[in-house]
Amino acid sequence: MSTRKIYGLIGKNIDYSFSAKYFQEKFEKEGIINSRYINFDLDKIEDFKNIKIKSINGLNVTIPYKEKIIPLLDEIDKSAMEIGAVNTIAINDNKLIGYNTDFIGFINSFEQKMNFQNAVILGTGGASKAIQYALNSKKIKYDIASRKIDKNYISYDSINQNLNNYDLIINTTPIGTFPATKDKPKLNYSLISKNHFCYDLIYNPEKTSFLLECEKMGAKIMNGLRMLKSQAEESWRIWNSFS
Repeated sequence: MSTRKIYGLIGKNIDYSFSAKYFQEKFEKEGIINSRYINFDLDKIEDFKNIKIKSINGLNVTIPYKEKIIPLLDEIDKSAMEIGAVNTIAINDNKLIGYNTDFIGFINSFEQKMNFQNAVILGTGGASKAIQYALNSKKIKYDIASRKIDKNYISYDSINQNLNNYDLIINTTPIGTFPATKDKPKLNYSLISKNHFCYDLIYNPEKTSFLLECEKMGAKIMNGLRMLKSQAEESWRIWNSFS
């Protein structure tokens, strides 16, 4: 009889999460027996210590803990260290090893080569850092937009003054997700055109208000579902590389 394997997701308010459904369906479809995927909904990162790690084979990490989890790990993969965010934890000999598969998922979500010249990333959190790493790997120039006043970021007013200079706009913020699905980033959508590719890491709803507005203006659009599926498969590959 094979040993039961348990995987899971840590995050906050994650009943909506894609991961549990995706992996349970994967287990059923591929005939992966004695495996289970659990949501660990944590009110604060300090509650991570209450998870019985010895019984876990691998974890995914989502907002708001992709950065906060790092001090609690034993080792960090080079790319995750450079990104400054972890979304996958492998557990080997009770050691917690952090990885980032978000940047791989983002790159793999494009069916064709990423022929973009200038991008703007909306948001500055863990997901944003993974997208920055992905764009750097493809040598695509980008700006980072934030509501914060910081020399490393540009304001939304600045984006709106230069929107035609960008051919890729990526929303990494939670703006537009459930329950506030009518919310959208504060862009001048009248300046969006068929020359823009607008990407939202949100996948529920399928088309956020941001994507709907961009689509109306003729832009190509994509939500985060392909990215999620690809990063999930990369997490699965990492977990099984230790088994």
